[in-house]
This record gives sequence, C-alpha cells and structure tokens, in this order.
Amino acid sequence: MPRESVVSTLTSHQRYFPVAGKGGKLLPKFVTVANLESKDPDQVRDGNERVIRPRLADAAFFWDSDRRTPLSARQESLHHVVYQRGLGTMHDKARRTAGLAEKIAIALDQDASVAARAAMLAKCDLVTGMVGEFPELQGIMGRYYALSDGEPPDVADAIAEHYLPRFAGDALPASVSGQVLAVADKLDSLAGIFAIGKKPSGNRDPFGLRRAALGIIRVLVECGLDVDLKALIAAAVEAQPSKADEGTDIESDLYEFITERLRRYFLDRDKKLATETFDAVLARSPASLVDFGRRLEAVQSFIALEPAASLAAANKRIANILRQAEVDGVTETKEKLLAEPAEVALGEALDKARTTVRPMIEARQYTEALTALADLRTPVDTFFDDVMVMVDDKATRNNRLALLSQLRALFLDVADISRLSI
Repeated sequence: MPRESVVSTLTSHQRYFPVAGKGGKLLPKFVTVANLESKDPDQVRDGNERVIRPRLADAAFFWDSDRRTPLSARQESLHHVVYQRGLGTMHDKARRTAGLAEKIAIALDQDASVAARAAMLAKCDLVTGMVGEFPELQGIMGRYYALSDGEPPDVADAIAEHYLPRFAGDALPASVSGQVLAVADKLDSLAGIFAIGKKPSGNRDPFGLRRAALGIIRVLVECGLDVDLKALIAAAVEAQPSKADEGTDIESDLYEFITERLRRYFLDRDKKLATETFDAVLARSPASLVDFGRRLEAVQSFIALEPAASLAAANKRIANILRQAEVDGVTETKEKLLAEPAEVALGEALDKARTTVRPMIEARQYTEALTALADLRTPVDTFFDDVMVMVDDKATRNNRLALLSQLRALFLDVADISRLSI
C-alpha cells in the first residue's frame, strides 16, 4: 500500500506511531503508549497488533478495489456530489477549474491539455473508498490512482499538489502543472463563494477563503508565475453559475480581498517594508503579483537614494496642484509657451528622462528606472523655486500644469511615490 495510507491507518484509527528506517522507508513496526504498567507487556503488544490488523486489511481492500475503477470513470459520480448550494456539483467545479487552469497554462506557455486533464481528475478520488475512510488523503491518493491508471506523471503530480499549500508555512507545489492547478482551484473557490455573497466577515471564515487567497499569493509570488491576476479573477467570476446582487462588483471586491492578504504577506516577509511603500505600489494596481513584487523592491531601493525625499515631496505637491486644478490624465505641453528658464530646463530634462526610462519600464527594470528619475531632483526643485504654476494667464497656466502632469506620469509608471513619507 502507499506509505500515506499505512500511516493514516496507524495514526487516525489507533493513535499509533509509525516507525521508519533508513531513507524514511516504513518498517513493519509501530510504537504505542499504554496508560498502565503491565506485568505482561507481551500481552499488551499482542493486543495492539491484533487490533490494527483488520484496520490495515480494510485499507488494503480499499487500495485494491479503488484501482479497479479508473479515476476518469469516476467523473460521472461527481455529478452527484454537491459542492456548494448555488455553485453546483463537484463536477461543475472541476469543469470551471479546468477552464481557468487552461488559461493560466497558456499564459505561462505550458501545455494546457495537462492542466485541463488534471483539473477534471483532481476531485475524482473524493468518491473512492480510501478517501472516504481517510479524507486527509484526498489528492495524495488521487496521484497514486492516476499513476496506476497510466496517466502522465505531470497530471498525477498536479492532482496531488493542487491542495497545496494547505496551511501557513506549508510546502508549495513543486511541479508547474501543480502550481497552475492550485491557483485555478483556489481562485474558483474564492470567486464562487464571493458570487453567492458569503465572503468572510469579521473573524468568521467558514470556507477558508483567507487561507485560499494566501495560497494563491504564495504560489504566484514564490513560484514566479507571471500571470494577469485581474484577468483570471474576471474569468473565474464570469464562469460562476450564481451572480451577486445588482451593483456588487465581485471582481473589484475579490482583487481587494487578495491584495489585503498580499499586504500582510509582504509586510511579514520583509520587516523593513513600510505600509506606505506597499500603498505606493498598490495605487498602480499591478495585474501581476510578480510585477507587484518587483515594483516594491524598486521603491525600497529608491527610498535609500539621497534625492528620494525631495522628489517624494515634489510629487505630493504636484498631486495636490493637479487635483485642485482638476487635471485628469496626462496633457501635452506647447514648447513655445515654455518661457521661464526653469520650465524650459524641466521640459528638456523630462524629454531626456522619458527616452531613458520608457525602455526600462517596458523591461520591468523598475529599480533602474527610479534611479534614473532621481536625476530630475535639481530641475524639479529649481522649477518650484523659480516658477509660479497657477498664474492668471490661462494658456501659460495650463501649459505648466501639463508639464507637471507629465512629470507625475513618469513616476506613476512605477509607483505613486507621493504616498511616501521620507
């Protein structure tokens, strides 16, 4: 029998301790504890052995009988297993998860057929005898049965790994197919529960959605899956059979729910990270969590630069000016209206910075981009010292506002550094 089924039989039924030898191979031995000091230890030992034999025999029976029916043949049985009221059966969930897994696999240039096949088989071990007896073996037994059926190893591994991580600090899926399926399965669960209006409130989280969101974050960030999370959330929500009340933006709510877990994740991982640094990046709402992490690193590096405080203060001032002037978006400047030497110098510096920084942004070289933008400190400081923005002449005023909007847009390509307090 598989090691896990033997261990579960010993620990779940009788609270015995399995014993392993060199290399972790199980030995035909176990340790148990008696609550009395017996005059005849052999009798105690014989009694415990006599109790566990039929338990092991039952597990062996499940192992043999389960393999007589391939996992693929069990898909029909999932039609009769309710997943959640309003969200259909386990077969419905498997089908939705398969669609999501295909999208993730294609985005990662992986074999989408492997992800889809694994998704359709991942829940089939729920209707086996072994998992019915030992629910903690779901996924694990699915892998063994898949291999016994002759399924590709990638499919079998994904079945075993798609529940990972099960708890904080748990291992992550080792295979790409497992990572893809883990994200797809958890995201479908989140989208479904949000769609029927049962998202967590206060300390209550009966569906383990906070754990699922953190699992998605860990897999995407730590395994480096550079995918568009917003697009996946939209696809997951669209696939749900139930929709929330009119006026509820499930996609935005779900993205916010995940990014709140993301905040805690990054702050716990890096004690030097400030909340305002996270907020500076969050203001840009990066679609990829891998991209989010790169931007965070860039902003932290920027904070250590000498011009950072001055530029953060300037961006704060610019943001206030543009907001009060009701300037929305980036507007073009008219070179002929740049009269003051300081605004001419800033315009030239912006043109040069734009040429330098744009390729860096496209290549996600955010640290290099912010380092290059730090060179704008002198022309920016001089501009605010020498130039009055809100002058009476409308054309001149609008031109200077346009200049500031372009400056702010350059920084916003990475993060909103006006949120920093340096």
